Amino acid sequence: MEPHVRPASAVPDPALIARSWWDRNAEEYLSEHPSLGDIRFQWGPEGWTEEELQLLPDRPGRILEIGAGAAQCSRWLAAAGHSPVASDVSSGMLKAAALLNERTGVHFPLVQADVTALPFADASFDTVFTAFGALSFLPDLSPPFAEILRVLAPGGWWIYSVTHPFSWVFPDSPHAADLTVIRPYGTGDAYVEEDRGRADYAEFPHTIADHINGLTGAGFRIESVLEPGWKAGNEETWGAWGPDRGAMLPGTLIVSAQRPAS
Repeated sequence: MEPHVRPASAVPDPALIARSWWDRNAEEYLSEHPSLGDIRFQWGPEGWTEEELQLLPDRPGRILEIGAGAAQCSRWLAAAGHSPVASDVSSGMLKAAALLNERTGVHFPLVQADVTALPFADASFDTVFTAFGALSFLPDLSPPFAEILRVLAPGGWWIYSVTHPFSWVFPDSPHAADLTVIRPYGTGDAYVEEDRGRADYAEFPHTIADHINGLTGAGFRIESVLEPGWKAGNEETWGAWGPDRGAMLPGTLIVSAQRPAS
């Protein structure tokens, strides 16, 4: 499939595109990335885990994972004694999650849901998180942020990791020698792969301003921003992420934000 750059407005029904692609490619994706494991909470390709970074609150309470994929992160939390709910738009990924639950003996609810229309009551959760899930496949961050704020209890936390906004200006290569700017920062154009002339896969770059303004506009208070460096000893190359490029440029952005208590 040939990649293209398109205006975000020219990509029809991005939620359907994302759901269809992950339904078809769930098994292949998981087989290509064995480092995700079965019971592992990894925040990004750099290799840093929740056990190391400790970004979730000490008492996370009622937990929702969005864009859970095969729910390795929720499975890690459940194995540690928490009671997460894992959600994803893709039935294919949730099927993989269910199989892993059976294989590991670690069980928790799996819910098919779009992050812009979550099937939960107001203030249902104390912590919502995602590790590289959902956000990159949406052209506008405001709808998911507003919906996450709605399902969070006052004082609750929203913690997420995404592709670092600066990454989008460079080629999709893990080599430091390829760090030459090829796209303007902040254009909003989508990265699209086509199959027989139709959009088959789409990701939408978001700027630092998109994240800040989206969060504050929804009503969140930003607590911290993390740009983790490449973890020593991690030799895995994963798309544009790898130890060579990772030594030069952050590939992941992690944000912690809180719904005000009042």
